[in-house]
Amino acid sequence: MKKLLVGNAPCSWGTLEHQDKSKQVPFDRMLDELVETGYSGTELGDWGYMPTNPVALKAELAKRNNLVMLGAFVPVALKYASTHVEGVATAVKTARLLAAVATTPSPYLVLADDNGTDPVRTRLAGRVTAQAGLTPTEWKTFASGADQIARAVLDETGLRTVFHHHCAGYVETPDEIATLLDLTNPDRLGLVFDTGHYYRGAGIEDCDLSAVLNRFAGRIWYIHLKDLEPNLARRARKEQWDYFTGVRNGVYCELGKGCVDFPALLRWLAARDYKGYVLVEQDVLPGMGTPRESALRNREYLRSIEANFA
Repeated sequence: MKKLLVGNAPCSWGTLEHQDKSKQVPFDRMLDELVETGYSGTELGDWGYMPTNPVALKAELAKRNNLVMLGAFVPVALKYASTHVEGVATAVKTARLLAAVATTPSPYLVLADDNGTDPVRTRLAGRVTAQAGLTPTEWKTFASGADQIARAVLDETGLRTVFHHHCAGYVETPDEIATLLDLTNPDRLGLVFDTGHYYRGAGIEDCDLSAVLNRFAGRIWYIHLKDLEPNLARRARKEQWDYFTGVRNGVYCELGKGCVDFPALLRWLAARDYKGYVLVEQDVLPGMGTPRESALRNREYLRSIEANFA
């Protein structure tokens, strides 16, 4: 049976952007627990969470069964042209660290909007209308910045960039994902498909996931696994929760306890001979939940459905 390669991310331990860093689980404990619960890959987390010296970072990965570094999340407020130069610099700096510790498969620079900082989009997460989206001129600026960053990362480090569609940012809904992909270079910029953000961003608790994946198939290079608790998602829409209120209330539940059709996802990946990692992201705020126990249950759930990847 073909082996499913599974990683987990610092955000599953509460290392979530724009949150109180004083409550973060230390990176070394996070990595120890990640390996102990059955994962062989991870992502970098916020810059500075893990060592930024390549020798030190490589040593931390090596002593944990040669843990594979899969990527790094870089948020940039791409709507504003004034952020693009700094965004390129930050992305290239981050990608150089990734390249220095790269093994197989090669890591991705995971580019995203600066999610959770725009008050309107943060308030409307999970219930965005077309009227709350970017104008055609803003789309051109946004896409140009994404292309510029992807080109610089590739030229400077040889690594490829994937864009992370994400609630509380300007690429959240299915049509917003499609628009960004239409406006960017398919050779330089791919998509990391995030299951939980897709369901929540689409405002649905049920869909033909294979049809959704087929819509973006040519651009999906990497996969993030996140589940969505359907009753909480509906409540979030009804009560008009903002993005972080939803997270705080556990809208991103453990895998297999929500509405995402993970067996269908694994069958779709298998049919396309997907050779990369899938990365678990159970977003929690600092101090929330029981990350180690959740990581273990998430890994056990994936083992229980892994036959779909055969």
